[in-house]
Amino acid sequence: MIIKTEPEFIDSYLNDAANFKGRCEAVYIAESIEDIITVVKYCNISNIKLTVSGNRTSLTGAAIPMGGIVLSVEKFNKIKEIDCEGKFIITEPAVMLCDLKEAVKNEGLFYPADPTEQNCYIGSTISTNASGARTYKFGSTRNFVEELKIITPTGDKLNLVRGKIFVEKGNVELITENGNKLNLVIPDINLLLTKNSAGYYCKEGMDVIDLFIGSEGTLGVIYEIKLKLLKLPDKIFSSVVFFDDINTCFNLIEFIKALKDDIIKPMALEFMDKNSINMLKKEYSNIPNNAVACLWIEQDSGNAEYESIINRYIEIFEDFGIDTTTVWFAFSDTELVEFQKFRHAIPSLVNEYITKNNFVKIGTDIAVPDKVFRQFYFECLSNVELSGINYTAYGHFGNSHLHLNMLPKNSDEIVVAKEIYYNLCKLAVNNKGTFSAEHGIGKIKSKFMPLMYNEDTINKFANIKKVLDPNLILNIGNILEEKYLYEV
Repeated sequence: MIIKTEPEFIDSYLNDAANFKGRCEAVYIAESIEDIITVVKYCNISNIKLTVSGNRTSLTGAAIPMGGIVLSVEKFNKIKEIDCEGKFIITEPAVMLCDLKEAVKNEGLFYPADPTEQNCYIGSTISTNASGARTYKFGSTRNFVEELKIITPTGDKLNLVRGKIFVEKGNVELITENGNKLNLVIPDINLLLTKNSAGYYCKEGMDVIDLFIGSEGTLGVIYEIKLKLLKLPDKIFSSVVFFDDINTCFNLIEFIKALKDDIIKPMALEFMDKNSINMLKKEYSNIPNNAVACLWIEQDSGNAEYESIINRYIEIFEDFGIDTTTVWFAFSDTELVEFQKFRHAIPSLVNEYITKNNFVKIGTDIAVPDKVFRQFYFECLSNVELSGINYTAYGHFGNSHLHLNMLPKNSDEIVVAKEIYYNLCKLAVNNKGTFSAEHGIGKIKSKFMPLMYNEDTINKFANIKKVLDPNLILNIGNILEEKYLYEV
């Protein structure tokens, strides 16, 4: 165990990618499972708040302490097993996503979950049920989690294997390795049709492992993970299409999504608006001057059908009046990576802006049903444009999922931007969507939970937390405001 209290050391553990800042008394860097148990038990007995820290790529303040101590799992960074025949990987939580993907690729395997931040820890992607570009085809992280090994907030070991324990009539019993029984009451929530990472995953008949996926470290400390893998695609079709008319872009997206076609089955449909494109023109001079939107399309493919896929996309582009000489096509692994960098560059530029101007990120993570998305998008833009605040709009449009980031220039604009942000979150919920599609709630958005859930449901979430964490020590402030935890 490494224990650090020096301000110059612990400072890096006190802010994240959203520029959310916190405080703590010390950082405990665990070097073994026994270290984790020791720290958890110490905090539980002493009623000291404990915040689990990964690589702090969070955009919600989830890994940032507001007092107490930090438990860093950064030393848990080993891949323990890759099984090519069984198509699975067993890993510790602090393996970076990019390293995990490269390791399985070298074995001819593929891990589809694809959040934008590739330097995040794999444990953090479990904690938030991360998704990203390829969610359109493969779904979120949840779909690939087979087993979790967890230290409960009281210091017990809990092993969860998918397919073993299910909620029955709203109840489920968990038994720790020490034989302690945990009886949970699980509300049956009418889950959204959109992708959603707001609150605990709860429904009748669910596999109990899904409760812990997306729980943002509030129910236990993950120390080992088993993930399902797929066969590595032979080829990946990748193209970036530029538009001189925004409605043509929406028409194409809606056409592809509605297409019942044996050839066109994209993994990702990723959008960037004119402001995003303009931010990128300095580095990408070959962007067409008249571009007001672009769409990055990815599709996995076998060798035999790859050429047919290319030709079919070209045919569709031409049918929509798109000048195919301006379309970028990736024909090598290097170009595939460059296109991914192109899409991921804009979030990085936004994060640089907020760090430089020293304010907490004000960017939406909202998703709504497909049928209302186009109207919803323009209504969101109208709200921001009326304020005069600079912004960028991009997102996972295959999932009708918008990241609209406001870029205020001064404190007055920050106040206005926060009000607009709240209104956009409310607008998403009113359209039967979510204010948190993939980033989770953390501490920044916990006050928005009543937008989506009534007080009874939030109290039921709190009761789940209290059964697993009776002394309320672990990642307090994530998902649930403290008032729900301490109310009688």
